[in-house]
Amino acid sequence: MAEIIVSVFGTSRTKPGQPAYEFAEQVGRALAQAGFVVANGGYKGIMQASAKGASEAGGAVIGVTCSLFKKSVVNQFVTREVVTDSLQERLHNLVKAAQAYVVLPGGTGTLLELASVWELKNKGFLNTGKPIILAGDFWRPLVDLIAQDDPACVKAVAFAQTAEDVARLVKEGLRL
Repeated sequence: MAEIIVSVFGTSRTKPGQPAYEFAEQVGRALAQAGFVVANGGYKGIMQASAKGASEAGGAVIGVTCSLFKKSVVNQFVTREVVTDSLQERLHNLVKAAQAYVVLPGGTGTLLELASVWELKNKGFLNTGKPIILAGDFWRPLVDLIAQDDPACVKAVAFAQTAEDVARLVKEGLRL
């Protein structure tokens, strides 16, 4: 079976010991245990946490980094680094390589990642079988707000409360 890549998006600002970090670590572990390859931005925060969880579960981790971040260093849990020359190329690679997307809490960068995959799926430019899983309730107010203008768009995303739910919803979305 070919590798199935799940891109995980989230903040770089969370630190070990914080709830968002611990949750991302659990998500990475659950995805690796389900047989998925985790891809993310390759740096710290949620990227490091999901990579750590996946790595400790024996999974592979693809870190898609950006050469513009001169002071950033790829985290030690990345097993394969893909270096890009721009943020647009980085996001394009994370979207193109993945068969599913998991979005954890984050700021404007994570919002851009979510908006990109959500709009591509909503408009039919992204395979409709590629699930977008919003982990936790962080993004729920945004989804509710957007649904006021476009109620049908909520069909493009699913919410998961636990790491196990994330892995299960990815499997269900991919019909595995």
